[in-house]
Amino acid sequence: MRITVNVNGAARSAEVEPRLLLVHFLRDRLRLTGTHLGCDTSGCGACTVLVDGVPVKSCTYLAVQADGRSVETVEGLLSNGQLHPVQAAFKQEHGLQCGFCTPGMMLTAKALLAGNPSPSEDEVRWALSGNICRCTGYMNIVRAVQAAAAAQSGSQP
Repeated sequence: MRITVNVNGAARSAEVEPRLLLVHFLRDRLRLTGTHLGCDTSGCGACTVLVDGVPVKSCTYLAVQADGRSVETVEGLLSNGQLHPVQAAFKQEHGLQCGFCTPGMMLTAKALLAGNPSPSEDEVRWALSGNICRCTGYMNIVRAVQAAAAAQSGSQP
């Protein structure tokens, strides 16, 4: 089956098997390896991408489901050589350790901030509850999301 997906702002077409998972389409066909494959069951969130702005676990989402849709991966956050505010905040607040979960965390945070530009700590924790980090205690990740919110609104964290 031939699909066309707008990935990080560019139309990408390919012939795919109907059972091909979106994570494999992104990593293996498009060589966008920032989307990580952690558990294959949608439990960890490492594979999270945005489909039409909504966080989706790409390890249980078929590539054919993305046909005609917009998909954003972590590679799409960088714009004209500039870090997205979420990326800059994760760097500033040390919101990562090994980095394996970070792409999914960042994309989930971006979606949260698009709908809620000033989330409370509890709202950040709830939004990120589908993303597991095995290295940190989440404190710096939550601070990073709130710092990104402040940066996007022009206020102090």
